[in-house]
Amino acid sequence: MADSDNTTTLPYVTRRRVLAGTVAATTARTLEGNATGSGAGSTNVRSDPALALWREWEKAHKQTERLCGRQQRLETRLVQSVGFPCVTVRLGEGEQVTVHSIEMLNEVLGKAPDMAALRDKAEAQFAAHQARWDEAADEIGYTGTLRAEREAGDRAEELLEAFSRMPATTLAGVAGKLDAVLREGEAWEECSEFPWPQVRSALSDLVRIAEGFGADRVRRRKTCHDQAETVRHSR
Repeated sequence: MADSDNTTTLPYVTRRRVLAGTVAATTARTLEGNATGSGAGSTNVRSDPALALWREWEKAHKQTERLCGRQQRLETRLVQSVGFPCVTVRLGEGEQVTVHSIEMLNEVLGKAPDMAALRDKAEAQFAAHQARWDEAADEIGYTGTLRAEREAGDRAEELLEAFSRMPATTLAGVAGKLDAVLREGEAWEECSEFPWPQVRSALSDLVRIAEGFGADRVRRRKTCHDQAETVRHSR
């Protein structure tokens, strides 16, 4: 909205969805805590490049969500105080239409010479409204927030793409990949369309397996401790 080429964007359309509360939000951390020393490809999680990449992606993803929320709040203020840039064109016989971009204006009025005066007037009115929007957007920080949100979103997308080239060395790394795909790609929380139920199921399987490994480690440690205590007291 702050730039002239953004004026075709309709109210409250944003570049990001904000998803929260899914099982994916904690899956990779659960695995990170349980995977070390558990076997089944459990190379130390600290050395897993895919898990390191997931941490970086999650940071960018959360920043995008935070900035998206702020951008939406500022946009609401702009709409209430200035209104989306637009112009209402009267076409005669009581007919009128409101357009939100120069492109839409040209579609409505066309290029006919007899519409030149009306078109010039409408373009000037639209430009004035756009200028008021741009000035207010700069003043309240909307323009800068929108730019930062786009940059953070682009960074998250770059990291998401990097997952396809980064092999995981632990279950936690695999979970991180699935977590990122689910949170970035799912149409809505608990979406029932393919492949999201299957992805959620795979994440749940990884958590269950990792928790099983963790429980086995606890039992082994307890057994070793009990044996050591038995030997110590027998001396």
